[in-house]
Amino acid sequence: MGQRPAVPMDHVAGIFRAYDIRGRYPDELNDAVAERIGNAFVRLLEMERVVVGRDMRLSSASLADAFARGAALAGADVADAGEVSTPLLNYAIYHGKFDGGAMVTASHLPGDMNGLKLAGRNAIPLSGDRGLPLLKAMVREGATARERAPGARYQVDMLDDYVREVAGFARATEPLKIAIDAGNGMAGPEIPRLFSQIPAWRPVPMYLEPDGRFPHHHANPLDPETTRELQERVVAEGADFGAAFDGDADRCGFIDERGERVREDLITGLIAEYLLRENPGATILYDLRSSRAVVEAIERAGGRGVRSRVGHAFIKARMREEGAIFAGELSGHYYYRGMGFTDNGLLTLVMVANIVAAEGRPLSGLIRPLDRYPATGEINLRVDDPERVFQALAARYHDADLDYLDGLTVGYPVWWFNIRRSHTEPVVRLNLEADTESLMNEKRQEVLGLIREAGEALVPGTGGR
Repeated sequence: MGQRPAVPMDHVAGIFRAYDIRGRYPDELNDAVAERIGNAFVRLLEMERVVVGRDMRLSSASLADAFARGAALAGADVADAGEVSTPLLNYAIYHGKFDGGAMVTASHLPGDMNGLKLAGRNAIPLSGDRGLPLLKAMVREGATARERAPGARYQVDMLDDYVREVAGFARATEPLKIAIDAGNGMAGPEIPRLFSQIPAWRPVPMYLEPDGRFPHHHANPLDPETTRELQERVVAEGADFGAAFDGDADRCGFIDERGERVREDLITGLIAEYLLRENPGATILYDLRSSRAVVEAIERAGGRGVRSRVGHAFIKARMREEGAIFAGELSGHYYYRGMGFTDNGLLTLVMVANIVAAEGRPLSGLIRPLDRYPATGEINLRVDDPERVFQALAARYHDADLDYLDGLTVGYPVWWFNIRRSHTEPVVRLNLEADTESLMNEKRQEVLGLIREAGEALVPGTGGR
């Protein structure tokens, strides 16, 4: 079979992002494009065996089938993992010793969106720095058959093995009641299996049935609107805490026993302290938007804290370079060396349950020492020329500690901020923290005023990458 017609570049280019591939179905990402991506993916990494998983979105089965068809045409044997979470797909790649894998998902985005997360051996992701630009060029050229025969297609089921692996991280099995909102996403099938293996922990389940129509709310734990019902349920049930998952279950957000949301960076500090007890002196990564309290907690516990760029591809690579045991992002992604340097929402649930059970104290009390500095939270800004804004801010705060690891970070002894381009939305994201509430409010208005002078506009958003 010869080369197929090229895909117009204006149709393909926009769906390739910094970390993955995302687009509206079927206008931007459709079955024909998915088939070419599967074909190019196998050829790019010279794969013999690839595993494909998908979430519950209404378009995911069709896109996964098309991707697998293209991969088989390129000569790879393709294992169909079915409807799975992204962490389970990553587990399948490295435990099944596949040459790579693809997860069809748009994570927390609305149901009319879909996408692909691609990884090579050992679940090492392709990204804008590593592989995606070349893959995009190959997709434009079209699908090509190898001289060898097309690969075989078969099914594989690793759900029980995966959940057993995660359950093996449970340490403190004192009784707990945990309210869990799977958001009709891919955490749903995993929750009952997990709790059946840890009988002392009792779930209060919400929306475990996978449903790509998202009949109750979008599966985005960063959005306060999506966790209101869970917050009420935690209080009504007298639960020890609550956990909310995104659509593909690689992120997890937490609600304390009072029904209050817990900041994601503070969860990084909490888990870091816990893991450092068993791994003294270990390295922990934290994304550069995190509170100063996080690195202080890491160092107080005898660990080595390393700042990182935002984004799973960058963090996973840096974890390997540094030999880090754990990493956390403000977006609610938490990464574990024990799970192949991948992010895992289900394991994060286990970690927080371990801590609450072992300490015998409420989650709010455990978080309080970390909640030391008032912060703005992530503010989204519509920016026509981000570089002009960054330059203006750097000039205004020229006497500060400035760094450009990811966007611009401006640091003073008693306050700091980071402003960076989003890799998933047409905005920049501002995070600011200070030693006192009054200073935080003062500097927030000051920095926003400087940005508005450049003609930029504040836009609503829930944060992320």
